[in-house]
Amino acid sequence: MASSMKSLFSDHSRYVESFRRFLNNSTEHQCMQQFMDEKLPGIIARIGDTKSEIKILSIGGGAGEIDLHILSKVQAQYPGVSINTEVVEPSAEQITKYKELVAKTSNLENIKFTWHKETSSEYQNRMMEKKELQKWDFIHMIQMLYYVKDIPATLKFFHSLLATRAKILITVVSGTSGWEKLWKKYGSHLPREDLCQYVTSSDLMQMLDKLRIKYECYDLLSTMDISDCLIDGNENGDLLWDFLTETCNFSTTAPPDLKAEIMKDLQKPEFSVKKEGKVLFNNSLSFIVVEA
Repeated sequence: MASSMKSLFSDHSRYVESFRRFLNNSTEHQCMQQFMDEKLPGIIARIGDTKSEIKILSIGGGAGEIDLHILSKVQAQYPGVSINTEVVEPSAEQITKYKELVAKTSNLENIKFTWHKETSSEYQNRMMEKKELQKWDFIHMIQMLYYVKDIPATLKFFHSLLATRAKILITVVSGTSGWEKLWKKYGSHLPREDLCQYVTSSDLMQMLDKLRIKYECYDLLSTMDISDCLIDGNENGDLLWDFLTETCNFSTTAPPDLKAEIMKDLQKPEFSVKKEGKVLFNNSLSFIVVEA
């Protein structure tokens, strides 16, 4: 591995920008919204039965766009019922954006928000110190399990917090996505940080089976337009390269033969489809619903 290659997480502002480019060039959020619109109402249909308040825990809530979409579905299912939402999010920047979004969104009168600036492990440790564990009706962990050190322990802990008829919704990249193949083949050639793990729905389902936890898994197709990655010196492409490889300035610091090999692979049918002159990387998502 070239010593000049650095993890993307070592440069926070570049990471944030590359993530923004990923969202702009992919159907990630549209895919999540499709799931929330089509499948979520059935999943949450009974979580609040006979309850005077519905308790929702968001782990890694980010800037809140997906959280508010989820909450609107819960409100539609249980009109007028009080909802108590707690958000666990390590980034102060994201919490600020979340609060701004809440401030300008209407129809949130029956929802109480509390934000905790901490990681899921810090939340877990803080809860373990309490004598009595708070139970939840719905817990969601959207695209955040990559940042957890001990995933099975985390799954077991949050499963233990479920009230009657409660559910956990976990979103990660699918085992059928291009990410799985990219990580398996090139993970060892890229700079690793303890901060992030390569984990897909295939790994998660194995962990849940071992823990004997009941779940259902739904896969939805999502793509990421990586056409700009094939243009040398393209700024958007360079930022997308960083996101794909989790490497800071990958285009300029990676050994040229490594970049050429990955670029060749990314255009193969097991990674991407070619459509209307674009190269669309398979960014398929899995939505795993865990039952109490």
